[in-house]
Amino acid sequence: MTTDPAELLAGPQGVPHRLGLQIKQAEQAMMAAKAEALRALDLTVPQYAVLLQLTERAGMSGAQLARGAAVTPQTMAGLLANLEAKGLVEREPSELHGKVLVTRLSPAGRVLVAAADARAVEVESVLWTAFEEGERELFRGFLQRATAALRK
Repeated sequence: MTTDPAELLAGPQGVPHRLGLQIKQAEQAMMAAKAEALRALDLTVPQYAVLLQLTERAGMSGAQLARGAAVTPQTMAGLLANLEAKGLVEREPSELHGKVLVTRLSPAGRVLVAAADARAVEVESVLWTAFEEGERELFRGFLQRATAALRK
């Protein structure tokens, strides 16, 4: 029996053992469930991610929002244009950098993000209840360790 991970994970026989595949499948299931939950509110998951960030910190730039939502700055520009067209965010030049636009939730955006977050919490609750308390802490720790290992 080999202890070399590359040998164990190589080829078709290694596919069932790959953690990356399982992580990706879990992420896709989570995003699909959130997309379904948000569809009735005419929001996408990335749009929700932007609105949620703005509840925590108003006045963020497009670049900051892009990093937080894990999308490219070009994608964020489109997201912000759509959210602004829907009247959910307001944008204005930064007081510090005149060429940078900062974004804030509009009153309608605050109302919608509260409804959207309630739906997202319902989805997260399904995942939450699939694990016992100790398992949740272990799982969270495993995910944090995986993230740290891949960011080295």
